[in-house]
Amino acid sequence: MQRVKLDDIDRRILTDLQDDGRMTNVDLARRAGISAPPCLRRVRALEEAGLIRGYHGDLNAEMLGFGVSVFAMVGLVSQAESDLLAFERKVQDWPLVRECHMLAGEVDFLLKIVARDWDAYQHFLTRDLTAAPNVAHVKTSLVIRASKVLPGVPMEAAVIGAQAAE
Repeated sequence: MQRVKLDDIDRRILTDLQDDGRMTNVDLARRAGISAPPCLRRVRALEEAGLIRGYHGDLNAEMLGFGVSVFAMVGLVSQAESDLLAFERKVQDWPLVRECHMLAGEVDFLLKIVARDWDAYQHFLTRDLTAAPNVAHVKTSLVIRASKVLPGVPMEAAVIGAQAAE
């Protein structure tokens, strides 16, 4: 992946947008210490460079009726690249799977699954996940509560890392 050289203004824009993706361009420019037109140009350049992949709303799962969150550690029978890709494609068809990470170590994939209730989760587990081709085993952990959920990256560390590299 190509590295993009960021200055302090770019890092400030990224930090502010990560904290509040609905911030107006005028507010964003004011916080970055520049006028609105160059701020908008910078945001567009950051989007085109792939540093900003999109914007989303942070929805309250419980208020929307999704009371069960589970992390599933999935081991596959085969770790051939074609089998790993086939599993990743299969995961794309499962709306209850909100995150899929391929891992190095004891398990091949870590999935974050969100379901309305325990019955909906068990139905997904038995009818979809464990029945999927090439799945050897699934170990699950039920989320009791989440005490920290932050999207994105720790921009404070990116600033420190960028200053150290200069």
